[in-house]
Amino acid sequence: MLYIIGLGLGEESDITMRGLEAVKKSQKIYMDRKRSMIEEAIDNDIAFLVVGESVIPLERYWDLSSAAVMNDVGICRLQLYHYGETVSTPFFTETWRPDSFYEKIKKNRALGLHTLCLLDIRVKEPTFESLCRGGKKQYEPPRYMTVNTAIEQLLEVEQKRGDSVYSEETECVGFARLGAEDQKILSGTMKQLESVDCGAPLHCLVIVGKTHPVEEEMLEFYKYGTAN
Repeated sequence: MLYIIGLGLGEESDITMRGLEAVKKSQKIYMDRKRSMIEEAIDNDIAFLVVGESVIPLERYWDLSSAAVMNDVGICRLQLYHYGETVSTPFFTETWRPDSFYEKIKKNRALGLHTLCLLDIRVKEPTFESLCRGGKKQYEPPRYMTVNTAIEQLLEVEQKRGDSVYSEETECVGFARLGAEDQKILSGTMKQLESVDCGAPLHCLVIVGKTHPVEEEMLEFYKYGTAN
């Protein structure tokens, strides 16, 4: 059996009791790096640990969920049923600057819905040189997208596409280390949050849609420049 086990978002103690029992009974335990070990689960109990939610479309696995960013962003009190489709924002490179997320944000904004942006995580990425040479792989240093980088890229795409879906004055909420004791939540305009250091990863970002007065009250509580 292959157990896909969510670790939660804060620290290792966020794992559920069922998840911990599955880890204890497994012959091998892997962190979420590469998934070539899945065939080993035919003859063994394998624990595959992932940060946050553990829903992965595979056969012959037992999915043991934990805390997930999809739920924990609710701590800022933007109502979860006012969210539209979630988007992923990948790191841009010199030759690859994808913007397919723009249309999804545009649709959400037209409906007055909030948009959760999941920010890129680049871990265990082979270097270009090692891919060209073959043999033993060498890896790039880990990279975790920040709220600042996400907003910078979002504004670049808006400038390129030009449909006025959002702007520097669009209200957003930035999150860092959700579920940890030192989690950070900050609301403000894109322009404001682009300049803020939210600290260590993991980060995510919400583009705020149409708000209810209760939501506006909580956004004010987390406002940039406000002591809370």
